[in-house]
This record gives sequence, C-alpha cells and structure tokens, in this order.
Amino acid sequence: MSNTKYVVYGAGYTRNHNEGIRIFDLDPETGRITPKNSVEITNASYIAIAHNNKFLYSITDDGVASFKILPDGNLEQLNLVDINGMRGCYISTDYEDKFVFVAGYHDGKITVLRINDDGSVGAITEELFHKGTGSIADRNFRPHVDCVKMTRDNKYLCATDVGMDHIKIYRLDHTTGKLTLADIVRSELEAAPHHVKFSYDGKFAYIINELKSSIDVYSYADVDNQPIFERIQTVSTIDHNSAETTCAYAIQLSDDGNYIFCSNAGDDSIGAFKRDPETGLLTQLFVLPVSGRFPKDFTVTSDNKHLISMNNESNDITFFNINYDNNTIAMNGSAVPFPAGNCIIIHKL
Repeated sequence: MSNTKYVVYGAGYTRNHNEGIRIFDLDPETGRITPKNSVEITNASYIAIAHNNKFLYSITDDGVASFKILPDGNLEQLNLVDINGMRGCYISTDYEDKFVFVAGYHDGKITVLRINDDGSVGAITEELFHKGTGSIADRNFRPHVDCVKMTRDNKYLCATDVGMDHIKIYRLDHTTGKLTLADIVRSELEAAPHHVKFSYDGKFAYIINELKSSIDVYSYADVDNQPIFERIQTVSTIDHNSAETTCAYAIQLSDDGNYIFCSNAGDDSIGAFKRDPETGLLTQLFVLPVSGRFPKDFTVTSDNKHLISMNNESNDITFFNINYDNNTIAMNGSAVPFPAGNCIIIHKL
C-alpha cells in the first residue's frame, strides 16, 4: 500500500471564496492529508469519479462540470454544461460511463446527460420531474430527489425522494438515455430515504433514511426484466445515548465490502456496521462522535484503518484511527480547515 499514491478530492459551498473543489495528497499509512491544489467552481454540492477512474464530475451553480484526472491527481477542466434546472445535489454515472445523472433536491428533477468519448458532458437526454405531496407540511410537501444511482448490473436507476418517502426505479435505455418507470420502493412513512449504496456483487442495497436515522437493507434481483427489491433488515444509525434531534446523512461501503459506515448530523457521529457478505445483514459495531458539526460526508482508507470526516457546519475535516478490537475510533491529529464541505473522495492514482 505504501507504494500506491492517493489523492483526496473535497467539494464544498463557495460562500466567501471560489475554491469549490480542493485537492489533497493522502498519506495512506497515517491517514492524514496535505493540501495540493484547488479548482475554481461555484458551490460544488457533490462530486463523482467515473468508473474508468479517468474523469471527475461536479455539481455547480451553472450545471455540471467535467474534469480530466491528471496522472498526479490534479484536475483539468473539460467543459461546463447547463442542466436546464436548479442546482443539483448529487451526481453519478452509469457503469459504462455513457451517461451522467443529476438529482435535483430543490426542483424534484432527474436530469440525464450523455458523456462524450473524451469524457466531457454532452447533451441532455432525459428530464423527469417527480410529482405529488408528502406527509409533513414543513418539509415533505413536495418531491426532493436526493440521490440517483444505478444498480450494479447497470439496468436500473434508483432515485431516492426524501420528500415522497420512496425510491423510484427507472429502466435506462442505454441507446437513447431515456428513463422509464419500472417500480417504486416504498419506505416507511416520514423515513426520508436519502442515499443508496449497493454491495459490490449487486445483490444488496443499503438505503439510509434521513429522518428515521436508520438504514434499510434490501435484497435485489432482476427477474424477467423486472427489478425485485425486498427489505430484509432495518438498523438504527444511532444508539440510545444519541442526541434527540438528529438525522442520518452519508453512507459508505468499505473497499473490501465487509463494513458499512454512516454519518449522523445533529448527533455529529459516525456509525460502523459489520456486513455479512452472504446475507447482506448488518451488525452495529459503534456510534461515536466526529469532533465536528454536521458530518455531511466522510471516507475510509482502503485498509479500513483510517476515517476522514467532512464536517459542513464546523468548516473542517477531522481524522480518526479505527480500532476494531474494541470498536472505537481515536482522533488522529488536528483538524484541517475546509469551508462548508459537502463531499469527500479518496482516489487511487
């Protein structure tokens, strides 16, 4: 691992500056980062790396920006395209890197854009608005698409809607880039499904619920060209000592697939779960504070030994060593300033 080089990409809001994406070198042995460079971009709500590891895509006020990842981890902007709507909150690509998907929290919209051969973003192929009314007048009165992510078999796009308490499952036409509704997975009332992660074998989906502070575990299969999701477990993202006002936020799967991690805002904690690869079921290991406010995102090194928390409201990044023998995390050096951080990714060069 020591011969492998890594960088860390952090994305955040640009209220008092214009460096929406910041680049750091990562020391994988210590789990610490060193500032490397920055990119001028407005309000980078979320970033994603293409599955071919060659390109990075970012939400911005102006739509979607595409970047080529250079050999040293720096970014070279390719283009910037409009999404014909309000600024998105989540971005991802399909597993063949043919399309980019953007989730619209503010306008309840899904936007699909074609990816050009050179990695730049091309024309819009699909625009869908979620419709309806939810159950809580002050929050869930209208659709809020929070996450758009393909199933691992690259057949269906899952769109979580925190306003409508469900996940819409769309069939993707890989030629036209059009979406067709295939199914709707209903969450618990007032759960607010936020983000979804799939196991690497594609058999299980993990959906973190913002308001219920829980993770729903689903089995997934494609049967006769129809997506079948069955909920098999629900676990709490907090423990009995947690703050009363809290909401679950980010969810990550470890590189080896053996652990699921999550973050809790309000409680300002990170939860860790041991994952059974055969059954997909989770067992909680710990829920512990991150020494920062609103851990909006986080990442874990590939050896599962170090955790890095992106804390949006305390404007910093905090670092921890993970001890699985006694299920604890220990602060790993001082915090690094990062204004209004939203998203953080470790990238192997």
